[in-house]
Amino acid sequence: MASKIPATVVTGFLGAGKTTLIRHMLQNAQGKRIALIINEFGDLGVDGDILKGCGEETCTEDDIVELSNGCICCTVADDFIPTMEQLLARDPQPDHIVIETSGLALPQPLIRAFNWPGISTKVTVDGVITVVDGRAVHDGQFAHNVAAVDAQRAQDENLDHETPLSELFEDQIAAADMIVVNKSDLMETTDADALTARLKSEARDGVQVIKAAMGALPVDVLLGQGIGSENDLEARHEVHHHHHHDDEDDGHDDHDHEHEHGHDEFESFIVTRGEVADAPAFKAQVADVIRAHNILRLKGFVAIEGKPMRMTLQAVGPRVDSYFDQAFEGARETKLVVIGEAGLDQDAITAALLA
Repeated sequence: MASKIPATVVTGFLGAGKTTLIRHMLQNAQGKRIALIINEFGDLGVDGDILKGCGEETCTEDDIVELSNGCICCTVADDFIPTMEQLLARDPQPDHIVIETSGLALPQPLIRAFNWPGISTKVTVDGVITVVDGRAVHDGQFAHNVAAVDAQRAQDENLDHETPLSELFEDQIAAADMIVVNKSDLMETTDADALTARLKSEARDGVQVIKAAMGALPVDVLLGQGIGSENDLEARHEVHHHHHHDDEDDGHDDHDHEHEHGHDEFESFIVTRGEVADAPAFKAQVADVIRAHNILRLKGFVAIEGKPMRMTLQAVGPRVDSYFDQAFEGARETKLVVIGEAGLDQDAITAALLA
């Protein structure tokens, strides 16, 4: 049976930087064919034009679908499900689907929709990414322009409830598999670190919280989380069951200065070793190393003694998954790629993985 197409949900308030993050993702997609669903409405949406201008073969204009009839969490049946069905009917199908919610959409109703008949057997939620405006949250707000958020809320005629922004923010944090503290370049390092630590303490266990500037994060960090978020909705408790709306970020992060740093804040390296005697013990060892060194991703192939097939290993945070995929070609060796924020102790990590 064909594997399910992974879908990533990107949520966060107006101006947090969702569009900027997605644009950067599309420009660095590494050949993945990405289909994009954008939820905007009223006269305020410009995300589609921003993203259609990306000029990338991996996401052509035909791969971008705009939902403009109201906040996606209130129009799941009318808009989202038919759109997903249309995407799934395409030939070729996309490698990955990215959904940018409106700024006031609750993530949970959208995640639940992936359990609908006809969708559940074909698509899975790879992960929910919540983008926060680090500067605004540090200053005690949830968006850099709360008045703009309220104005967009008023634009949505389909809005069926009003909820305090504080509760909506809590819902977005509760639903997240990864929290991106964006605009960290506008903050003092100590403030950014303190906010990151605070959000990590407020999130579920295993949720990664990382800093970013201009949404510049490696695609290997954002995509391929393999969470299956629709299968653990109980853990993503909602503060309330009604939702409000606000449009997507306008992509203008109040700091349009051009800088292509971002990837400098991440690093990756390869660890090579010989065969492994005990697969379960090695997976536990990998999980321990990840916890000890705050590694974001670890992936690669493992040679297990006595097994002709290579073991593919993928870790997101402390969760380590593995399966045997094919016979080794060439040398039987274990090769792992380690990805993390800049400053990883490569020598210590290498030694721990070789132990």
